[in-house]
Amino acid sequence: MTKSAIKLATLALFSVALIASPSVPAFAAGGGGDPPSATPPPPDTRSAPKSTSKSKKKATKQSSSDDAAFRQAYRTAHATIYERNDYAGAIEQLKTLGRDDNADVANLIGYSYRKLGDYRLSQVWYERALKADPNHVLTWQYYGLWQIEQGNRDQASYHLTRIAAICGTGCEEYRSLAAALEKPPGTGLIY
Repeated sequence: MTKSAIKLATLALFSVALIASPSVPAFAAGGGGDPPSATPPPPDTRSAPKSTSKSKKKATKQSSSDDAAFRQAYRTAHATIYERNDYAGAIEQLKTLGRDDNADVANLIGYSYRKLGDYRLSQVWYERALKADPNHVLTWQYYGLWQIEQGNRDQASYHLTRIAAICGTGCEEYRSLAAALEKPPGTGLIY
């Protein structure tokens, strides 16, 4: 099978999984409002479709107690960010989870680095999150806000179109990034 056929098959599988998965409310931190006060959704711990290649190692299956421990540790890191604004502490908590390739984890690490003003590392983590899940709408939103902060309004507009393709123009992530793009450049807004 060619690489493009494999990519197309993988994209089709992810699309089916995305359509079949239950809807989970998103918690946007960059929307200009207060941080979320509700319990964050658990990170997506579903595994990717199994590879047909025999040369790759099989992923180790997590026990349900490991998943519960992971979800609790993720919630703790989420609270460290959104309730205590302790971004450095949250980065350490998230990295100790050992799931840097999880889009939820990588996105929050990127968000924390952005809030600390380390735009280079923030970008690395946002891109890692999108590599793990190209349809991770919250990463598209946060990375779009990153683009605005960097003065890259055209790139932020591209991120907005990606969000619209994933969840439509009525979702919170779309509305948040659209509102940020409506503000005049250089207004010094913090997202």
